[in-house]
Amino acid sequence: MKRSKMRVSEALPREKLLSGGVERLTNEELLAVMLGSGVAGKDVRKLAHEIARIIETDFPDITLEKLCAVHGMGTVKASQIVAALTLSRRLLVPDPRTVSSARNVYDLMRVHALKKQEHFWLLTLDGASKIIRLKTLFIGTLTQSIVHPREVFAEAIADRAAAIIVVHNHPSGSLVPSEADKNVTRRLAEAGQLLGIELKDHLIISSRGYYSFSEEGLV
Repeated sequence: MKRSKMRVSEALPREKLLSGGVERLTNEELLAVMLGSGVAGKDVRKLAHEIARIIETDFPDITLEKLCAVHGMGTVKASQIVAALTLSRRLLVPDPRTVSSARNVYDLMRVHALKKQEHFWLLTLDGASKIIRLKTLFIGTLTQSIVHPREVFAEAIADRAAAIIVVHNHPSGSLVPSEADKNVTRRLAEAGQLLGIELKDHLIISSRGYYSFSEEGLV
């Protein structure tokens, strides 16, 4: 038996999206499209209605646990919604402390470029590349013995970081990496791969600007 044609206003949310465009959908209908289907005893529109009420009243603090508390919401569907909401927040409201480039890091750290003694800084980052913490780890000439992966990644693990960026200054003004700089970078990158914490970049900063190991294809 063929299903009779439905008017756009009566169509299922996905059909309404295809025929009328995404802007015509309500929040509940958008959620219904994301959910795809309901569960026994609760169709997708009712489920979407309950989820919409939670999101509209508690959007900044929405969590996987809050969504899973709704009858019919499994972890897969709840995860999809939380991921979509998090992505939209990141794209629409960029955090001023989000690292997007080596230049971005240099602009943050350039105030330290003129220090007379060599310093080594660690930036720990979350999954959105937002800075969790900036810490001075070492003061003194950079060597493999002073900058040990154990100390660097102990801080990253404590911060539950997804990635790190390290920065050090050259009081001489030179932006040419030394062999020690290269060796430290290589060891940190290798340790990060083992631990699942990415070394996103190593910057050398000075009065003349910056040098990025990432931009040079060395990490």
